[in-house]
Amino acid sequence: MHLARFPRIRLAHLPTPLEPLPRLSQALGVDLWIKRDDCTGLAGGGNKTRKLEFLLGEAWEQDCDTLVTQGAVQSNHVRQTVAAAVANGMACEVILEERTGSKAVDYTENGNVLMDRLFGAVIRRVPGGSDMPAELERTAEEIQARGGRPYIIPGGGSNAVGALGYVDCAREIVVQADDLDLKIDRIVTATGSAGTHAGLVAGLAVMGADIPVLGIGVRAPKEKQEANVLKLARETAALLGHPDRIRDDMVVADCDYVGEGYGLIDGAVIEALKLAARTDGIVLDPVYTGKAMKGLIALAQKGQFHGETVVFLHTGGAQGLFGYQGELEGTL
Repeated sequence: MHLARFPRIRLAHLPTPLEPLPRLSQALGVDLWIKRDDCTGLAGGGNKTRKLEFLLGEAWEQDCDTLVTQGAVQSNHVRQTVAAAVANGMACEVILEERTGSKAVDYTENGNVLMDRLFGAVIRRVPGGSDMPAELERTAEEIQARGGRPYIIPGGGSNAVGALGYVDCAREIVVQADDLDLKIDRIVTATGSAGTHAGLVAGLAVMGADIPVLGIGVRAPKEKQEANVLKLARETAALLGHPDRIRDDMVVADCDYVGEGYGLIDGAVIEALKLAARTDGIVLDPVYTGKAMKGLIALAQKGQFHGETVVFLHTGGAQGLFGYQGELEGTL
């Protein structure tokens, strides 16, 4: 696994810490550690920064001058992509899908949206359920017609090139665990656009590390989510030259904690946010890590992690909290 073969632009503060969560561990009865990918640095940090290192590397190699991407209104991926673009002298045009249907001003204008505007993104909004790949192609064609050289980044940066960022993270976790004499029994992460989950699975498989990854779904049903992750994990492993390393049983997603839908929060998510904050001072986000922690808490209470050492991958996104002020009002 020689990642230097792939073009890369360094954006992240790496390695991110791997730390124990002593008070949350005590509360849940699990030996719980946290991989702090909320600390990657770019635009406040988050998991997309790792993916963008390889995606921007390919964009530069192709002599592109404009990044084009998409996400939900409060997209952490869009925030980090716009920041990566401006930091490297590139333009960035984004399409924000009104996926949750919320018209609240804090959701539509604050949080990540405020940061997108601060970084100077060209923003276009489309209704929920729009054909987002088609919207990306349309925007790229408009840029080309103006003489620009667009590079399309899929939602979440989740293709095989982007997933290389989490192949690298898998390597980083194993190195840190070995340095700490820490035997990891399981990694738990939010799983949405599939790139983080697939990259971890591919990286661990290619290394032969044999650490299972549990994805807590934030959007799609289990069958669809596992199929998306498995497909991308195989594509990523093929890019690394080892397409045969991925088995079906390596991809596990628990999608019982999505709630009413993507980006919609409930009381259990709010309680997970509060528990992480009030035990070990960890700030989670309502959309991804909050739901992943909701699932982890519920599974721990059922005894699923009994006797295990579990690493929770914090994918960032606290900036999105400010888009949910109205829903959090009176709950804290």
